[in-house]
Amino acid sequence: MVLALIYDFDGTLSPGNMQEYDFIPAIGKGNREFWDNCNRMAEENDADPILTYMNEMIRQATVSGVSLRRDAFAESGRKVKLYEGVESWFARINRYGQSKGIQVVHYINSSGLKEMIEGTPIARYFRQIFASTFLYSVDGVAYWPGVAVNYTNKTQFIFKISKGIDSVYDSKAVNRFVPEQTRPVPFTHMIYIGDGTTDIPCMRLVKEKQGHSIAVYNPADKEVGHSLRQLVEEHRVNFVAPADYSPGSRMDEVVKAIIDKVAADDRLKKLEL
Repeated sequence: MVLALIYDFDGTLSPGNMQEYDFIPAIGKGNREFWDNCNRMAEENDADPILTYMNEMIRQATVSGVSLRRDAFAESGRKVKLYEGVESWFARINRYGQSKGIQVVHYINSSGLKEMIEGTPIARYFRQIFASTFLYSVDGVAYWPGVAVNYTNKTQFIFKISKGIDSVYDSKAVNRFVPEQTRPVPFTHMIYIGDGTTDIPCMRLVKEKQGHSIAVYNPADKEVGHSLRQLVEEHRVNFVAPADYSPGSRMDEVVKAIIDKVAADDRLKKLEL
């Protein structure tokens, strides 16, 4: 039996945005200046903010002489800070799942850059990283967005995970009817973990399909934690927790309780046969 844990990245596994740890300082900009430029471009052109930030990365890197090669993005990813407990989280949860007869698999579903996530020390734990990515020239230099993952098209990857589809390109298989009970990962065997508005469609989708969703917040910002509780009242998420993945944390307790529930539900279903 498989249980999928699906994570956003920025603000969920890492504080802030991944570009802020290395790339933005390298081009000589401040965080606010960079993101204000991206948002202004999106507003003035009525454009997708994900595409505009990717365009601004290419433009600013070209002007500043910063490398746009895939390995340079991966190197930036190695400098990304992770929340407390994240690096040991995946192996611990995998072991707990195994003790309950469940294979836990992990996925990323992010508007951030796949190339940077691949450079982080946790990249090896993910079965698939669904995230924004660039197209590369024959010389290995990024020149155009290849995939732009925004808050609405994030939901397509939930269906792909459910149906066992790893390809971003394949739009036929994801639309093919597959009965819920025969899917590699039924929605009831999903946990979606996200931090904000870009994750609400995914969190609500998983919850409405009888899976579980968890809204997380920076433990240092308790005000945001209080505001996120409105999502529970609005029936858009199941739980709210600080983004602390340490043993014994609320996140640890909630995810283990969900694993226990999925295992118990499976045993009950078998008794009905």
